Amino acid sequence: MDSRDLSLADFYKVPDTDIMGRARKFKEYLDDIEDKKHLQYRRVSVDGSGPVMKVLDRYTGKVRDMVYLASNDYLNLTKHPRTISAGMAALEKYGSGAGSVPLLGGTLDLHIELENRIAAFKGCESAIIYTSGFGSNCGTLLSMLQEEDIAILDMLVHASIIDGCKSTNTKFFRHNNMDSLEKVLKRVKDKHRTKLVVVDGVYSMDGDIAPLDKIVELAKAYGAYVMVDEAHASGVIGSTGRGTPQHFNIEGKVDIVAGTFSKGLGGVGGFIASSNELVELLHYYSRPYMFSTAMTPQVAGSLIAAIDIVENEPQLRENLWNNIRYFKENLLNLGFNLGNAETAIFPVIIGDDFKVREICRRLHEMDIYVNPVLYPAVPKKLARIRMSLMCTHTKEHLDKALNALEHIGREYGII
Repeated sequence: MDSRDLSLADFYKVPDTDIMGRARKFKEYLDDIEDKKHLQYRRVSVDGSGPVMKVLDRYTGKVRDMVYLASNDYLNLTKHPRTISAGMAALEKYGSGAGSVPLLGGTLDLHIELENRIAAFKGCESAIIYTSGFGSNCGTLLSMLQEEDIAILDMLVHASIIDGCKSTNTKFFRHNNMDSLEKVLKRVKDKHRTKLVVVDGVYSMDGDIAPLDKIVELAKAYGAYVMVDEAHASGVIGSTGRGTPQHFNIEGKVDIVAGTFSKGLGGVGGFIASSNELVELLHYYSRPYMFSTAMTPQVAGSLIAAIDIVENEPQLRENLWNNIRYFKENLLNLGFNLGNAETAIFPVIIGDDFKVREICRRLHEMDIYVNPVLYPAVPKKLARIRMSLMCTHTKEHLDKALNALEHIGREYGII
């Protein structure tokens, strides 16, 4: 099997083949990718997230020190002394787990403290926390929207949002296009019980920001609610890192603020911040909340500390933005196509799946850790290398990456 002519889309459905046969064919595909040294997924770290990460190389069996440009740990709070010590203190006090689902016996005072802190951080009345960001989005939307309702989605929203809308009607509008959004809003104005516009604050594959102020204005004009997923915005944008509503000075005007704890806040889990009434409804109707054991004490303790750090150590965000400006300026000067990137996420758009795989292989060999993003995750003509920065990257780290990218970009005719 030649992987260069195939993609993940070819194994989503395999006609006249049962699941075990499908799995065998997919394994043949992966084996060929690995033979070409193109398998850059599930690389194993032996020391965790940081600007330079020790990676066990599957091809040599040796540990490599790699400039790590594939993390969502933008403020490197996974390694901050305060998040570590707060997590250890919670572990000592409460033990290694919560012991039950939150609705029945698993709610700790630490969970209530975290919910209160994230609600205040997002300028909302109340919040509910989940053990995963995917579960918070998917579970919330499934519990809110039914066959009489409609979700109006930016075409690039996260998969957790799309999956959460499988029990309701959906309409998509062109990415960040307000004319397209208004056309959809006009068409559905008097046809559905609940109309909910859902967008990402910062888009994970493009690094651009939703025009949330305009979205809220349009939605209100047509009787729709707005939900924003702050996964890649929290800690990164806004004058004090509170995210997209703060960035546009509309805190308190967004009906539902969702997000994950696993990126800028350096932990794991998710949250929904909204009105007291909606959060109370979710306690009883959101299945991932009701039927999953509550967040571990260590994670909750670390996340409370992480919010403190975002609010009281602005130099971390300032360092991140210094890195963003430096890296972007140099990439653009070299002639790379970055699309509409405007945050810590950098898509180097190449438009050829095989060439992306080859370049990622070469960068790996030069100790630069980046991610290939291929069809069907993005259209074939937008196949890309995805990079993301941390506040703890030094100029030396970035220069090493830039030099490697320049060398390989010229080698493969990208620049």
